[in-house]
Amino acid sequence: MRIALDAFGSDKAPFPEIEGAIQAIKEDICDEVILVGDEASLRNDLEKYFYDKDRIRIEHASERINMEDHAAEAVRAKKNSSMVRSVQLHMSGAADAAVSAGNSGAFMTASLFGYGRIKGVSRPAIAVTLPTMKQPEILLDMGANVDCDAENLLQFAQLGTVYFSYIYKVPNPRVALLNIGEENAKGNFMSREAWNLLSQAQDLNFVGNIEGKDVLKGDCDVIVCDGFVGNVVLKTIEGAVMAVFELLKEQLNKDWIAKFGAVLSYPVYSYLRHKLDHTEIGGALLVGLNGCSIVCHGSSNANAIKNGIQFAVRTAQAGVVNHTKEYFERISKCHCTMPNSLLSAATLRQR
Repeated sequence: MRIALDAFGSDKAPFPEIEGAIQAIKEDICDEVILVGDEASLRNDLEKYFYDKDRIRIEHASERINMEDHAAEAVRAKKNSSMVRSVQLHMSGAADAAVSAGNSGAFMTASLFGYGRIKGVSRPAIAVTLPTMKQPEILLDMGANVDCDAENLLQFAQLGTVYFSYIYKVPNPRVALLNIGEENAKGNFMSREAWNLLSQAQDLNFVGNIEGKDVLKGDCDVIVCDGFVGNVVLKTIEGAVMAVFELLKEQLNKDWIAKFGAVLSYPVYSYLRHKLDHTEIGGALLVGLNGCSIVCHGSSNANAIKNGIQFAVRTAQAGVVNHTKEYFERISKCHCTMPNSLLSAATLRQR
C-alpha cells in the first residue's frame, strides 16, 4: 500500500507528518509513504532522522493551503498545493489513498473536484470514529454539510452503514438519529422527516432517536446528524475530555495524599487517557467520494498521523469505496432499497 501524505497540513507541519510517516514505515504499516510538499524543506528536515529511504519519497508541491483559507477558492487558486497534489497522486494511481491534517473543508473540496461523487450520492460527508463505553461507533456528518434536509440524513445513514459494515465487520449496524429526545415526534421539521424516512428504509437497521447524553454509551453503531450539529458534538466531547483530565491532574497534585492516590490509580488513569485519546483514532473518512481521502485533526501529533496512515491502509484494503459504489448501483437499478441486512455473516466471512 502506498499512501500520499500532505506534509504541510497540520498546525505544526511538517514535523508531525515526517515523524508519523517514519513511524508508519518502521512499524511496517504500509509499503511506501509519499510526503507531498516543498522538496527542499522536507529533504532538509528528513536529514535529522534515520529511516528506510527506499520507502519514503518526496513529491514536490510549492504551495500550501492554510486553515484560514476559504476552501473552494484556495483549491482553485493553489493548484500546486501539497493537499491538491496528494489527491492527484491518488487519482493517478500513484497512491492508494490520500491523507491530510489540513483544512478539512479544502480537503473535501479538493477530493470532490478530483474524484467526484459516487453516482447516486448527493452530498459526501465526513465520518468520524468515536470511542464509547463499549465498541467504536461513527458519527456523520462531522462538518462538511452544515445545511441538510431529511434525504441527506437518510443518505448519510446509508453511507455510514456501508462504511461500518466493511471497516468493523458488523453485518447489520445499528443506525440512530441524533435528536433532542427519544420520541419520534421530538425535534425540528427536518429531524421528524428524517425519522420517517429512516424508519421506512428496509436497508437500514434503524433503532430510533438518540440523545446527546447517550452518544458515548455505545448502544448504536452509526449516528447521523447534519454537519453543524456533528461538529459541535465532536468539539464538545474533545473539550470535555480535556477539561476532565486537567481537573484530575490538578486534584491529584494537590497534596501528598492525593499524589499517593495518583500512583495507585495510575493504571486506570493511563487506560482512560489512551481510550479517549483522539490521536489513537487517527483520522476520519470522507464518505461518498469516488476515492479514499482521510482527514486528520489539525493538532495531530506524530502518533495521530501514523494512525491516520494506518486507517487509510485499512480503508483501502477493505474496499469501502467500491462497496459503496456497488450499494448505490444496486439501489439505482432496483429503484428500491436493499434487503434488511446489508451484508450477511457469510459474505463478511468470505471477504
